[in-house]
Amino acid sequence: MPSRQGPFILAIDQGTSATKSALIDAAGRFVARGSAPLTERHPKPGWVEQDGREIWASVREAVRRCLDGVDARAVQAGAIVAVGLSTQRESVLLWDAATGEPVSPVISWQDQRGTELCDALRSDATEQLVRLRTGLPLDPMFSAVKASWLLDAHDPDRVRSKAGAIRLGTIDSWLLACLSGEHLIEAGNASRTQLLNVARVDWDDDLPALFGIPRACLPRIVASTGPFPATRGLGPLPDGTPLHAVMGDSHAALFGHGALAPGQVKATYGTGSSVMGLLAHPSELQAGLCLTIGWMTDRPAYAAEGNIRSSGATLRWLASILDVEVPALVAMGLAAASDGVVLVPGFGGLGAPWWDRNAVGLLSNLTLGTSRAALARAALESVVNQVGDLVEAIAHSVGEVSTLFVDGGPMRSDGLVQMQADRIGRPVLRASEPELSALGVAHLAGLAGGLWSREDLEALPRPRDRFEPGSESPASRERVRQWYDAVARAGSRAVREIGPKEIAR
Repeated sequence: MPSRQGPFILAIDQGTSATKSALIDAAGRFVARGSAPLTERHPKPGWVEQDGREIWASVREAVRRCLDGVDARAVQAGAIVAVGLSTQRESVLLWDAATGEPVSPVISWQDQRGTELCDALRSDATEQLVRLRTGLPLDPMFSAVKASWLLDAHDPDRVRSKAGAIRLGTIDSWLLACLSGEHLIEAGNASRTQLLNVARVDWDDDLPALFGIPRACLPRIVASTGPFPATRGLGPLPDGTPLHAVMGDSHAALFGHGALAPGQVKATYGTGSSVMGLLAHPSELQAGLCLTIGWMTDRPAYAAEGNIRSSGATLRWLASILDVEVPALVAMGLAAASDGVVLVPGFGGLGAPWWDRNAVGLLSNLTLGTSRAALARAALESVVNQVGDLVEAIAHSVGEVSTLFVDGGPMRSDGLVQMQADRIGRPVLRASEPELSALGVAHLAGLAGGLWSREDLEALPRPRDRFEPGSESPASRERVRQWYDAVARAGSRAVREIGPKEIAR
């Protein structure tokens, strides 16, 4: 049982498959942890839902499990000086303003039911308006079309939402409402809704109306460091403990890596993947990438981001097809050659840098001699190839990418990390601490709460494993060329210019 008396930061990381909680001391070390799993529902093909009540219950359970092993006297004596909250992004729900009860399910960031609305809105003028105002492509991954669908289903005449009787929010907004009853959203999460004017960091004048979303049901935007209301309902944590930071989970991971300068890029590997790096100025953003507010303190820190729809999900899918566990699939693929097989995981279209909603999943170059191991290798290559595409796209935005920081479950495999280093031709640094989102939001909460200065944060130890790229060979260049050929066949659009540039690098 930990006996140290603090000060501590309590970090809550609310993700797609679980909510995790961690207690972090003034030296940046993890003292205690807790986790609570979550379920998903798939009522129709392409639909992914969660339950808002279950998400809030998982937060309470993760905190309880984390603090159960901590000296209760220290907790009650105020040794926990701040709380930080990181959350999954783009997912959205409605709740009743009077009762606080959900009106709708949570529509997950993975959900594709907004595709028809995107298609109905799509025109050159609309796509240009959305891109210029929000920094995002018109795509069903983002919150706006999900929110429009929910309002059509639960408030079709918009009477309740126009009156403010129904509230709309992302997961951070929902959890802030559960904690305090206030209707707020953090700026970085707001930048993923496709409703935010990213230059002004305020709801856009035209986009809510474009998507049929009344301004009255939208939350108030606050900086990543608040001010936020104090916490309540997270026993054994005392009510009134200050909440000093809220971030999107991918943004928090970037902060946790300490990748705070342009040219330092991180990739988080999960169900999908997020590749993100700070920009010196938003105008540097290249086509195929999203403009995101990484975090906002006194001013917004802008980042270039690419979102991959399927990475860990690809490995889980193929593992289920082959009737093996994911670690066995990874081991099988690392020990094999692909024999020319290429897997393009366009299960719900392709995300960045292609943004091709019509792309399909594709296995190419199959023969009667194709083995299970070759399929496993192709799945691993699909993960590192997608990240490689985005590293190159960000490099075109910032001038050069010196290092890739990585985190997430698939990156526990040394062999897969080495594959990534070989693919991008740059060093890859893997954090020894896997919970980077929790660490990052804890760092920002401690900074905002006065536990650390920026110099203190820079001095905190960040143990990492370093993987150097191997020498490039004609065979590896040919594999990249085969990847781009397969992407072109999987999609309805030509491969963008990033492909030839990468091959020629």
